[in-house]
Amino acid sequence: MSVLRGIAVFPAGRRAKWLILVFWLVLVAVAGPLSGKLMGAENNDTSAWLPANAQSTQVLTLRSQVVSPNVFAAVVVYDRPSGLTAADRAKVTADAASFARVPGAVPGQVAGPVFAADGKAAETIVPVNLGSTGWSAAGPAADSLRATAESGADGLTAHITGPLGSAADSNDAFKGIDGTLLYSALAVVIVLLLLTYRSPVLWLLPVISVGVALVTAQALIYLLAAHAGLTVNAQTAGILDVLVFGAGTDYALLLTARYREELRRHEDRHKAMAVALRRAGPAIVASAGTVIVSLLTLWLAELNSTKSMGPVLAIGVAVSLLAMMTLLPALLVITGRWVFWPAKPSFGSAEPTTRGLWARVGNRIAVRPRTVWIGTVVVLGAMAAGAAGLQAHGLTNAQSFRGHPDSVAGATVLDQHFPGGAGQPVQVFGNPSSGPQLAAALHSVSGLTDVTKPVNLAGHTYLEATLTSAPDSQAAYDTIGKARAATAAVPGANALVGGNTAVNLDVQQAAAHDRTLIIPIILVVVFLILMLLLRAVVAPIMLIATVVLSFGAALGVSALFFNNVFNFGGADTTFPLFVFVFLVALGIDYNIFLMTRVREETKRHGPRQGALTGLSVTGGVITSAGAVLAGTFAVLGTLPVTFLTELGFAVAFGVLLDTIVVRSVLVTALNLDLGRHVWWPSKLSRPTGPTEAPTEADAVPGGADERRRVTWTRRS
Repeated sequence: MSVLRGIAVFPAGRRAKWLILVFWLVLVAVAGPLSGKLMGAENNDTSAWLPANAQSTQVLTLRSQVVSPNVFAAVVVYDRPSGLTAADRAKVTADAASFARVPGAVPGQVAGPVFAADGKAAETIVPVNLGSTGWSAAGPAADSLRATAESGADGLTAHITGPLGSAADSNDAFKGIDGTLLYSALAVVIVLLLLTYRSPVLWLLPVISVGVALVTAQALIYLLAAHAGLTVNAQTAGILDVLVFGAGTDYALLLTARYREELRRHEDRHKAMAVALRRAGPAIVASAGTVIVSLLTLWLAELNSTKSMGPVLAIGVAVSLLAMMTLLPALLVITGRWVFWPAKPSFGSAEPTTRGLWARVGNRIAVRPRTVWIGTVVVLGAMAAGAAGLQAHGLTNAQSFRGHPDSVAGATVLDQHFPGGAGQPVQVFGNPSSGPQLAAALHSVSGLTDVTKPVNLAGHTYLEATLTSAPDSQAAYDTIGKARAATAAVPGANALVGGNTAVNLDVQQAAAHDRTLIIPIILVVVFLILMLLLRAVVAPIMLIATVVLSFGAALGVSALFFNNVFNFGGADTTFPLFVFVFLVALGIDYNIFLMTRVREETKRHGPRQGALTGLSVTGGVITSAGAVLAGTFAVLGTLPVTFLTELGFAVAFGVLLDTIVVRSVLVTALNLDLGRHVWWPSKLSRPTGPTEAPTEADAVPGGADERRRVTWTRRS
């Protein structure tokens, strides 16, 4: 036995299983306290999300030299539809003085109040230093400002909006990550495992293993974030929980299914687990490896939030793989056959999957495989056509939340009564001598108003201007583009145009770059891994094509629901890339598990029977794994964040489509139609003997076994 094979089957050893159990118990005891610190290590500052070299990022860097990056401007907006009274004006003025005494308010920086020209609204800008805790302190700060603004209001409505208001609402939205999201994912996994295993005990082992993996991964990520500069934000932390639960449970299902199969062939459970690890282990490792490598390609992204997500999620998948290939086998062998009760797989009993649902499905497909795959492609192509309606141009602040939080309500009032960019100015830096020329250039830009006089700031000349359009509108983005063109034309100014609107524009442009760069790289990586694993060229091309078609169909259906059912109004700019990464990387799991088994069976029984047997023995577990992964991603919808809801819906739908239709029907039909040619140029592609011809008997459950006709042919 080779060294690698010995390592692979080590968890099945009679003594080794106890050593592994002790190892993980010690590890989780150390990791537990560290994992709880991960939220405190999150970096949710704007600069942690932006492309490193974007103009808006450079503006933030320059401003941080004189204004702490922890300072968030709160826009306190008041309105009375019937018009502000004298008492209202007096209160608003008094509140402005009171805001200066709110904890964290920057001394001498409160601006306003400014009264709207229509006499119905007023605004005061209050810069607040949230300290090193970042946006987690935004909620209490917003509450303090709101308490002052609402005290003695007598019908005058007040809202907290602007950067601080948005940060407070975002913090509230992501509070559910450690509670609602985590427990929802756990509940989904437990329910689906109960339905899959139909055992009151067996589900505990995968759940324990996944829980240990999550705690360990969080601890490792915390250490890297605290001491090695790894960036983690709230969005990534939420997806990490879901991915570890989903992917880890998938690997558990795949291994447990093969172990149960081997228990029917081997009386010794240690031997059965050793065989299961040898047979299913390479496919599981290859699946996880594909996901890890695909996630690591995100490191090539310009967008910092995307770049940092790659290694964080890759660590989660790697730890999940380690736990499922060591801790879970040890637990299964320790507990023995009784853990499968009441459907214990006894030695010598028949494998039920040979006459199950997927065996019957395979027999039906085998009658006319070409008709099946062509029809399936047409349907999926029609679904993919809907992707043309996907509006992945970014979400406005109002669209970013499901619901109507206070910052959105306040922004609506500002848009109704003040210039569109009030409270969120365009910020311009340039060389010290270029102030007058830059001011003239900004004055010439349509869509900008209230250009300030140049001042010296951080060794540069600094100006501000106000957008006449809503700061997160396309018109505002166009204005930023014109402002950059106008200031770039000033000789020697080396101007930088930033501000919140510029930030959003730079995010959009970086996201488009990342999609164009990373998607082709992932396809190449996946193709190479499949080619090495399957030792063929045609099969990987076929599988890649089905994955891309499945991805397109998921995008098309998602666009239909987003636009016409959920009325989301658009999608985040990073949405297509993230959906692609998760669907392609995770979808390959099922490709690998199916095709490695088909290859194994093809060696024994020929390409046609290999395809049918591969489907019959893996169809059930692949469908169950897909249901678990879809369910865990669907719980992202429990957070009131539009992007996560959209991501959860698209990935959940795409995974179900992939496992039920693409992997089990389309790929099987292609396998049957192409036959041995799927395995070109390996030896399996050469005619070596009997090839079973499809018959009408195959359409009858059990008929293929009872009335099979074998045609001996020699194919060129």
